[in-house]
Amino acid sequence: MKKQIFQAFAFAAALLAIPAAPSQAAAYPSEPISIVVPFPPGGTTDLVARVLAEKLALQLKQSVIVKNRQGAGGNIGAAEVARAKPDGYTLLLSSAGPLSINQQLYANPGYDPIKDFAPVSLVASVPIMLVSNPKAPFTTLAGLIAYAKAHPGQLSYGSQGSGTTSHLTMELLKLDAGIDLQHIPYRGSAPAAADLIGGQIQVMFDNSPTTLPQVKAGTMRALGVASSHRIPEMKNIPAIAEIVPGFESEAWFGLVAPAGTPAQTVDTLNAAVRRVLADPAVISRFRAVGVNLVGDSPSEFRRFIQAEVGKWGKIIKATGLKLG
Repeated sequence: MKKQIFQAFAFAAALLAIPAAPSQAAAYPSEPISIVVPFPPGGTTDLVARVLAEKLALQLKQSVIVKNRQGAGGNIGAAEVARAKPDGYTLLLSSAGPLSINQQLYANPGYDPIKDFAPVSLVASVPIMLVSNPKAPFTTLAGLIAYAKAHPGQLSYGSQGSGTTSHLTMELLKLDAGIDLQHIPYRGSAPAAADLIGGQIQVMFDNSPTTLPQVKAGTMRALGVASSHRIPEMKNIPAIAEIVPGFESEAWFGLVAPAGTPAQTVDTLNAAVRRVLADPAVISRFRAVGVNLVGDSPSEFRRFIQAEVGKWGKIIKATGLKLG
């Protein structure tokens, strides 16, 4: 009997010594997701992120929170996500600046857009509009070019920040049109737009979702769109290429996760994003302000980013820009 009791105790002890099998990981997502926007509230990146977050929450049945982490042309927010745990709960919704431009402009942006992120999907592309203060001493693009040539360096233009598409697009126009304007960088689109309306700056490039309502309200004047042709929703606004042949620039927005995020998690996010972007209500909401919704695969988005790095690199080299 004693031997049997001893054997029973020994068996129980052996069972306790066996490491417990890990419980099955909770299905993703099992907690709230954060989407970091590397610019202030009020701009197009923020607008796209908030609509996407609202609809993704319904698709994923989990809270999706937008966090604005502006500064250094988007580098601060992008670097934060690059260093985040690669579990799919911290994402970056970014424009071209942090994902394809900044590495070539800044000596040390704090991250590598190719190595430090796992692409999820290209979300949208947006026409860039050239706008002016209604009281500026010109009413057309041709008038702006003529005035700038007659008064070199006297006009000020604003941008969403150094290295952003709004900045580089104006530098490209300066190069192609042979004009000289002074750059005033802002921390995002909203403060630049406020100063344009207030008359502190005379012109700026900005994305159509934020400029078109102001143009319709009469607080900004549209001089042209940077697309290669006129936009159907804005047929009365000329393409800049009509005055400056070959001119073209476009803003875009994409969702990425930290490098090392499990492929299954990336695929779950990609599928949810593509369902959101196929929603007729979402399409209609964005089409009204000229936003083209995309939605592609992670591999397609990676190739797109790589191509954009090359494209903007040529512009940066041609303009001789370097920051930091």
